[in-house]
Amino acid sequence: MTLTAVEGVEVGHWTHPSGVTGCTVVVLPEPNVAAVEVRGAAPGTRETALLEPGMRVETIQALLLTGGSAFGLAAADGVMQELAADGRGHPTLLGPVPIVPAAVIFDLAAGDPATRPGADQGALAYRAATGEPVAGGPIGAGAGATVGKWRGFESIHPGGLGSASIDLDGVTVAALVVLNALGDVFTLEGDALTGGDHAPDFNPAASMGENTTLVVVITDAGFDRSSTRRLAIRAQDAIAACLRPAHTRYDGDAAFAISCGDRPADLDRVSEAAFVVTARAIEDAIRRGTSGE
Repeated sequence: MTLTAVEGVEVGHWTHPSGVTGCTVVVLPEPNVAAVEVRGAAPGTRETALLEPGMRVETIQALLLTGGSAFGLAAADGVMQELAADGRGHPTLLGPVPIVPAAVIFDLAAGDPATRPGADQGALAYRAATGEPVAGGPIGAGAGATVGKWRGFESIHPGGLGSASIDLDGVTVAALVVLNALGDVFTLEGDALTGGDHAPDFNPAASMGENTTLVVVITDAGFDRSSTRRLAIRAQDAIAACLRPAHTRYDGDAAFAISCGDRPADLDRVSEAAFVVTARAIEDAIRRGTSGE
């Protein structure tokens, strides 16, 4: 099961024909409550300030995850245009204004650096959104993703997009990951998936490159923003457990969390599910990225 196991959630991708970049849109049911936790020191984001505690707007219409570094944030314009055409957005006196937080990975080295998602590509990804199980591997925002760069060019592995979900006695917790990490990848149990050391030691001569792992955790449990942010924090903890090193100066790791239901649930139990499901989505991304599926 994938992110779309949460009722009403849809995911769409646009992938460059050469597979060197792309973008992924997560379309959300309303109402919802969204939060974010950013731990990497080199993030590229849009509208994330709205997701901090105390901000007036809590419901968002969609999330954009995209390649193209900061250039790729332009793809959110296309998602906004499509949502506006559908009459969706935050209500104002002059009509709805769609709220589309976005975050990028750096994949410019995967192909022509001038090739990156823009508004047209964001619109295509939105129109491709479906509630079917999420495709993974080198697709959408994960098309040009790589991992293991901290050890040098010879150690780089394909990254990609992965997803997983958990059922907690009728409450669904699901995650989607775009895996483009500086570090190596490990399972939650500690098994090495890309050949790196459990205790990494930076090689100053290695090319660190540009990176970032992005996570979206969604549940149909009903939480306020403060509680929802706990899910994002535990998702970041899963990044630290599975990617070594993680949260470096060369990563822009960001985790979004959304509560889009009203099912009663224990926050601590759902938070731990967010930790596990993020780890499983990371494993799914690296396995499907390597296999090309």
